[in-house]
Amino acid sequence: MELSLAHPAIKAFMCGSLSGTCSTLLFQPLDLVKTRLQTLQNTMHPGSGRVGMVTVFLNVVKTENLLGLWKGVSPSFVRCIPGVGIYFSTYFSLKQHFFSHKAPGPIEAVLLGAGARSVAGVCMLPVTVIKTRFESGCYNYGSVAGALKSVCQTEGPRGLFSGLTATLIRDAPFSGIYVMFYSQAKRKLPSEISLSAYAPLANFSCGIVAGVLASLITQPADVVKTHVQVSPHLFKRTIDAVHYIYMEHGLAGFFRGAVPRSLRRTMMASMAWTVYEQLMARMGLKS
Repeated sequence: MELSLAHPAIKAFMCGSLSGTCSTLLFQPLDLVKTRLQTLQNTMHPGSGRVGMVTVFLNVVKTENLLGLWKGVSPSFVRCIPGVGIYFSTYFSLKQHFFSHKAPGPIEAVLLGAGARSVAGVCMLPVTVIKTRFESGCYNYGSVAGALKSVCQTEGPRGLFSGLTATLIRDAPFSGIYVMFYSQAKRKLPSEISLSAYAPLANFSCGIVAGVLASLITQPADVVKTHVQVSPHLFKRTIDAVHYIYMEHGLAGFFRGAVPRSLRRTMMASMAWTVYEQLMARMGLKS
């Protein structure tokens, strides 16, 4: 079947997958540093010296070489290539079904983004668990397939869905908030910019603003998710991780890793949306 004859949702899936591939490869080091910063909380004592993003970055390069910054990129690809494709195809389908004749408002944009992310998040959660463990440095998995098998044997299938609640609490609001701010920011752009050759750059800038706001709001859920997925033997429930982080590190503990995560999520989302919209436009589809 030729691409031009493919269903619009399949085209959206392909555009999303390509955009996810580009952004994942570029920003994987930031995700690894974020995960390392968050998992340091399990070994640090209250009052000990603060470890920052640059320190973790340099330590990884020193102990694991430069390519160590891309540890976990395999499960990231396995997750993001189909995951971003599922997200954009679901978003496109929902938008076409409910808002084919009008632009969604702020609340409707939140629901669209949250709904699409929930579908993608649940579908790809097993790979997300493996990716987080790869990045933490606490597990010696040899491959994604081997890691999936190991988790099933030692923790059962349930282990592949550890952190589901925290993941949805993080991802659904992030995507909903992002889509709302992004769509509203784009509407405010003067038409001479939206229709010019600078439109991709303007859209990317709108994505930066939306990404920073969405990342900061959902950062606590990301910290909790990381703890649950990396240390399932310590945290049987999401609330256990919340209680541990608060008691050991206070409110500040919920924002550990905020800088690298904000950078990565913002840049990834901005690039993914920009590439997605440009590819969809080339196919003659309205994103």
